[in-house]
Formats: sequence, structure tokens, C-alpha cells
Amino acid sequence: MNLRSKLRSPPLSTASSSHSPPILHNTKTTIIPNTMPRTKSFLKHTLTLACLLSLILLYSFLFYPPSNSYPNKKITLDTYKHSNGVDDISNINNKVKIYMYDLPRRFTFGVIQSYAAARGGESVANDAVLKYPGNQHPAEWYLFSDLNRPSDERVDSAVIRVMDPEKADLFYVPFFSSLSLVVNPIRPATVNGSLVRPFVYNDEQTQEALMEWLEKQVYWKRNNGWDHVFICQDPNALYKVIDRVKNGVLLVSDFGRLDRNQASLVKDVIVPYSHRIRTYNGDIGIEKRKSLLFFMGNRYRKEGGKIRDMLFQVLENEEDVIIKHGAQSRESRRAASQGMHTSKFCLHPAGDTPSACRLFDAIVSLCVPVIISDNIELPFEDVIDYRKIAVFVDSNTAVKPGNLVKLLRRVSSERILEFQKELKKVNRYFEYDDPNGTVKEIWRQVSLKLPLIKLMSNRDKRIVVRDLMEPDCSCLCSNQSGVHSIL
Repeated sequence: MNLRSKLRSPPLSTASSSHSPPILHNTKTTIIPNTMPRTKSFLKHTLTLACLLSLILLYSFLFYPPSNSYPNKKITLDTYKHSNGVDDISNINNKVKIYMYDLPRRFTFGVIQSYAAARGGESVANDAVLKYPGNQHPAEWYLFSDLNRPSDERVDSAVIRVMDPEKADLFYVPFFSSLSLVVNPIRPATVNGSLVRPFVYNDEQTQEALMEWLEKQVYWKRNNGWDHVFICQDPNALYKVIDRVKNGVLLVSDFGRLDRNQASLVKDVIVPYSHRIRTYNGDIGIEKRKSLLFFMGNRYRKEGGKIRDMLFQVLENEEDVIIKHGAQSRESRRAASQGMHTSKFCLHPAGDTPSACRLFDAIVSLCVPVIISDNIELPFEDVIDYRKIAVFVDSNTAVKPGNLVKLLRRVSSERILEFQKELKKVNRYFEYDDPNGTVKEIWRQVSLKLPLIKLMSNRDKRIVVRDLMEPDCSCLCSNQSGVHSIL
């Protein structure tokens, strides 16, 4: 039974109502106007309105002070959070928290100093003046530098650095593994066959020392390394200890030197090489791009890179195709910049591993990449549709005489301009120096791994001993059907 009282409206007036005014006939009547009730009503409404206005003014004064009330107030991060509402505060609090280990100097600035010393550089006491040498694997330096920036300069990052490891979701190990791999020059200085500067650095010993230090840390033991992040951008970086760090999130250029039980797209992050030629800053267009196809690089490579020699054979005599053998040097980079900036398409064949820096050289040159690398994995594919910026051709099709050139000649000028427009849109993802570029995107990719990390660390603790003939469901199984070309 509904106990709520019913609200009733007053009855509508009718002609027969006893309260109806009398009907006046032709009787002569003098009507004296009654002004008092009307005056009282007017005063009542005026006083009510005045009270309301006073309340509004008081509220405005208390809660909305004039803009010059706080002339010296500094805009801080807290002010930024408050001014952007509850949603933004929640977003900041929900960022993935990362703790960067304070590694012994040997594994960071010590690697840089050893690299310089192996090339005749003098010892430097002040780490601030040490410069990380330019190469195609600089991600370790950029990530390290980024986490050392003040927090108010990183408000847009997907991860926030915490100084208390107890508050961390992830742990970053900032070992300069790619630089450590190449500290010793390929050709040490010799005189009459004798070493002038013998090798003074051992990368394998450094890797072992890192693991000895890391395996003593309580946070490494806590989740068996699942919540740790390692940068090993060079395909051979950390090769000596890779089986001991494989539970962690590996930041790699590709999976060319890694087994299925060591790395996968599910667990790890593909990061781009740094481009080695200057970025093309001109507008899109094909008028100044006279060449059809350009490539400059080592002709002879190992493993999957053997396709390069085959491509040289079928392309070197084709009209409008420039294909040159050349190693990394300052002069070759200048020539490569000129060639890529004046060509419509740039060839990207596999090297010793499926990926190489020339792909990213092509992207920043607005030279449409022609990717002939059947096992390549590409960075940031959740935000970049590479079909819009590149041509993919399978190896068997590409090495048949005339096939590749015929395919590229059929591409219309309009389609090339569409490729260039898309290349310009995604250019920033491959610029390590851009505050809104590569580093920011790497951390976003790392942050997306957190739910899986929690799943795997919990799962790892309850798994019983099993005899497996092959990797279990924790590895990645992807589509194996494949296509011949994508244009």
C-alpha cells in the first residue's frame, strides 16, 4: 500500500461556484480602488528579489575570487591536476609506477667511459660531461635520460617514476647493454701486427656481473623477474644471460636472435632503430623524386640477409633504380640522405636479422619503404597501420627478375602521395628527440603489459613441475597463412 500522501490541485472555478463574484446589472455603482494589497505584494516581491541578489553576490565573492586576488600564485602540478578535474587526477594516480634501479656505475656511465677509453679517450671524473656515442641503438640512453627528468616535465608519460620500490608496479634495469656489446672496436689499433691498445673490456663478464647484482635484489626474487624491464635493442645484447632475464619485458628491435621461449609480441615490446640520416623536412610530392627505387647498404649479410645479394643481381641494371654497396660511415650517410630524399621508394631487405635502421631512414625521408623481410616485426602496430605507409613483398616474389620493378611502376602518383601523407602523420613515432615521439610511445607500450605481467607472475607461482614437449600457451601463436605482397 502506498503511504505517500497525494498532492491535490485546487478545484477549477465554475460558473455555479458559491465564490464567484456577483453579476452586476444596470445598477449605478461607484467603485473605490483598493491599492493597499497591491502595494504590499509589490514590496514583498522586491524584498525577495533583493535577498536573492545579495546571496548570489556573497556566493560569488566567497567561491569565485577576482583573477587578481592571487597575483603571486605559482601554477604547480597540483594546480594543474585540480584545474583539470577529477578525471585527470584519477588518470595521474592510475599511471603505471616504475622504479629505476640505481645500478652501480659500471653498468651505465662506466660503459660509456670504457667505450671512449677503447678509442683513445681520456678518463673523465664527471659523469655529466660524458656523452653517449651516436649509434643506431640509442633507446637505452633515451629511456634512462627520460626517467631522470623532473616529474613535472613528464606529465604526459604513461609511466611515472617512483623512488620507493614498494610503490612500484614495474622495475627498470638501465644497463647499457647495446653499447656494452660494442665497447671494443671491431678493428683494434695495431702497429706492425701488435696491439697498441689491447681489449680492456669484457661484455660477457659485465653481463654476468649484472646478473649477480640483480639476483641479490629482493624485488627480483619476489616475482621471479616478471615485473622487470630490460632494454636489449641490439639483436645480440644480453645474449649471455638472456635465459635468466627472459621472464621480464624485453625491449628489442626484432626477434631475429631470440627463441620462441625467450620472447614474443605478447610479453615484449618492439622498439625502432634510430634513423641514421637526416629527416626530410620538405613537403610531400614526387616532382623532385626522380628515382623509382633506392638502396644503399651492405650487399653481403648472413642468414636472412642473403636475399640482399639476390636483389642486387635482379635490380642493379634496372632503369631508375639506384642500388649501391656501402658500409656505415659519415660519407655514406650523406649519400644515403641524398638518395632517399630524391627517390619514390626505398628498399628494405632483411639484414642479419629481419629489421634494420634503413627502414626508419626511409620513413623519416618520406620515401615509401618496400619491405622484403618475411619475418619482420614492426614497432607500435596498435597505432600504426603499416599497409598505409609501406609496400610488403614476399622474398620469393621479389627475387624473380622484373617482378619488383613492374609492381612499383604500376603504383600511381596519387597513391604515392597518399603513402607520403601517412608517413608524415606517423613520423614522430620514430624521432627519439621528439618529446611526443619514440620514448613516450615506448613507455605507453610498456604500461600496456602490466595486466599480463600480473597474470604471469601469479600463474608462475602455482604451476607444478611438468614435462612439456614444446612451449606452452604462454608463447605467441600467430597466423601462419601469409600473403605474397601488400600494396
